[in-house]
Amino acid sequence: MKARLAPHLQRARTGAGLVLFAFVATHLLNHALGNISLEAMEAGRKVFLAVWRNPLCQAVFYAAIAFHLSVAIYTLVRRRRLKMPVAEAVQICFGFLIILALATHFMGTAAANGAFEVNDTYVYVILATWVQAPMMGLLQAVGLILVWTHGCIGIHFWLRLKPGYPPWRYLLLALAVLVPAAALSGFAAAGKEISFLLQDPLWLERQIGHMNLPTDGTDLAAWVYGRAEVVRWSVLGVIVAILLGRLAVQLVEISRGRITVTYPDGRRVVVDQGHSVLEASRAGGIPHASVCGGRGRCSTCRVRVVEGERTLPQPSEQELKVLARVGAAEGVRLACQLRPLRDVMVTPLLPPNASPRDAYGRPRHYQGAEREIAILFADIRAFTNFADQRLPYDVVFVINQYFRAMGDAVEQAGGRLDKFIGDGVMALFGVDGTPEEGARQALAAAANMSRAMDELNERVMKDMGESLRIGIGIHLGAAVVGEMGYRRVVSVTAIGDAVNTASRLEPLTKDFGCELVVSADLAARAGADLSAFPSHQVEIRGVREAMTVYAIPRAQDLPTSGSPDP
Repeated sequence: MKARLAPHLQRARTGAGLVLFAFVATHLLNHALGNISLEAMEAGRKVFLAVWRNPLCQAVFYAAIAFHLSVAIYTLVRRRRLKMPVAEAVQICFGFLIILALATHFMGTAAANGAFEVNDTYVYVILATWVQAPMMGLLQAVGLILVWTHGCIGIHFWLRLKPGYPPWRYLLLALAVLVPAAALSGFAAAGKEISFLLQDPLWLERQIGHMNLPTDGTDLAAWVYGRAEVVRWSVLGVIVAILLGRLAVQLVEISRGRITVTYPDGRRVVVDQGHSVLEASRAGGIPHASVCGGRGRCSTCRVRVVEGERTLPQPSEQELKVLARVGAAEGVRLACQLRPLRDVMVTPLLPPNASPRDAYGRPRHYQGAEREIAILFADIRAFTNFADQRLPYDVVFVINQYFRAMGDAVEQAGGRLDKFIGDGVMALFGVDGTPEEGARQALAAAANMSRAMDELNERVMKDMGESLRIGIGIHLGAAVVGEMGYRRVVSVTAIGDAVNTASRLEPLTKDFGCELVVSADLAARAGADLSAFPSHQVEIRGVREAMTVYAIPRAQDLPTSGSPDP
């Protein structure tokens, strides 16, 4: 989406933005002191000026403005298309509107101070806006909201990929609303105070004396408005130059030829050579995830190259770093950084609504791998009959209590709760460990579930005059493990013969009149001696040979050797 910036330039741009945001934030907090008194505002202003108008900070501030604006212009010129996320478009538009709205304010304060040593006190500013030109005060208030919103969007773009950002997001949102509100109310309060003080002519005379207005005959108002007009026309000139620059870049790229990007459903997008795959998706109206806005930071736009990999340019150091962070497999590239030279076919790997959580590394096998794991299925016996005889409220209450108890039992044993199916539970063990660990964890989870069921019957079902019974089946075998699903319904799950076998062991608890059926393979890998329990040879649909299983009357009576590793 954007012209690629070198990592050091991106960091410099972020640093410049933070300098400007710090200036705006402290300026608005200074305004907020008006809610206390005009005297408090002036006291805060002295501190503010001591920081921002000393030669060093002033040089850093103006350099930050120049660099931030230059990079913004460069990226706009290099942008192939103007299609972009709404928040990004708002930020860019607000960036230019800020200059138009605050040009007069800047010329009347900082510029007037530099040219004539005008003492731009709050009384000076409020008299010029609140009293003499209310419309100018309104424009300044609009500019305040624009600059603060622009900065907050930038801060959000910068922080949203940080792991520690989500817990603080709503607090920061509250501050983003409160700070400008306090600034505007403080400014208004000071305006009312000054309106009252203006009733004393001597007070006004003293204040004008403190302002150090030009005495050489210069019409300060005409000087301020004249230069503000020059700034506004300059901004409009820059916008025209950006549009002409973009046109020139596009003409150059058209001369290079066109390429076709093909997607899994057969859709094709033809773009000029030099476009990124992400830009092609946006040009073709194909939803494509990109949390960082196409800056090559988040990896959520990553795609698997299906055809045309040999003709692709090599990934940059920055792209390789991001791909390594998420453990990307061979053939995976970042759509925002990949600019094909020939036709290419790609498959986006994440749903269009991918979140910042997806930008961080996950185990590589989550992308799809065959692993030997333990699978557990559990089901409530005769729950349909119970549900038919109860009010819907009672059914929902009981099933939620059951799900909570079973979920806790699985997680305490170190397993991964896969899904709830009706009144059934599926859980996986050993996904991130060894098969032996998974087998021991599965047995421990079964024992936990048995005990949790007893507690549930004593705490909830006793008052209903009934008790619930559970059937559990556990097996260990090879299964395909990975993140599967669609849109928001995506989770780590498993499919394969081992999963089917485990699901068919659970119903055998009815035939054997027990609570738990365990395959001999799982017991052996767990190192659990189950010889004290009845064993059976069973035929399982989909399994060629008969299986040996153990029937455990009560899962909580399993030997302690089935406990998970500490």
